[in-house]
Amino acid sequence: MWPTEPDSFESLVAAPADAERDDALYFAYLGEEILCISERGIPRPVTRDEFRWLDVEVSWRTFLGRWEGRPCFALAASGNVPEGFARVGLRAWLGRVDPAFFYLAGRAKQIVDWHRDHRYCGRCGTETVDHGTDRAKECPRCGMVSYPRLSPSIIVLVRRGDEMLLARNANWPTGMFSTLAGFVEPGESIEQTVHREVEEEVGIAITNLRYLGSQSWPFPNSLMLGFHADYAGGDIVCQDDEIAEAHWFHYARPPNTPGGTAISGWLIQAFIDEMTAAAE
Repeated sequence: MWPTEPDSFESLVAAPADAERDDALYFAYLGEEILCISERGIPRPVTRDEFRWLDVEVSWRTFLGRWEGRPCFALAASGNVPEGFARVGLRAWLGRVDPAFFYLAGRAKQIVDWHRDHRYCGRCGTETVDHGTDRAKECPRCGMVSYPRLSPSIIVLVRRGDEMLLARNANWPTGMFSTLAGFVEPGESIEQTVHREVEEEVGIAITNLRYLGSQSWPFPNSLMLGFHADYAGGDIVCQDDEIAEAHWFHYARPPNTPGGTAISGWLIQAFIDEMTAAAE
């Protein structure tokens, strides 16, 4: 089953009257790191009650919604973290928390990053204010409204019979392979982006695109649209300074690939499951 965000999170802009509860969850970001507590090796955000005792300064706070009935807030903060608490990059949560909870923490990170990047109007330079009804920043001088930024991107598994094309980014450790990905350019359709990125990164042509699903990826603000595609021709030619190596792998003998939290892992596993079922 393709993972989706469950109904346990209710997204809201305006905080309800009962939001200031002691068990409210505070997704507090100190720079790029989230303030958390580890319980039996599993990280979680601090509660409102825990946060009030910390020597941490809050520069901005916004209501996110409810997670399983509990109010959730995103905070831009700074300060010292005492013993018993930790501040870690959100990637440290990958594979250690429920995927849906990771996506919620990623939502908070993207909103905090957006707040920090849009404190001043990009048109006239005036300090912005929070919009009265939308999750947006509004310029009190020229009226420009800025919403949280999303960067659409594609990610695709190319198939050839019972083989899949996987590549290693030039910045990744040796032995780690994944699917191809890239950002949508202005004026492109999603389908055009898939064809262009595959040709640029590995030099081959593809056909028969099939959309499988999407994922929010908060590093920093991507919306990943996932595809399978069939090989149509050409030899592998890796893009300089981008792709270190790329190979065809049999579905039964995959290399080291990303885990199940990442959409690349979903795309790869979907192909393996399909081929395995066909071979039975």
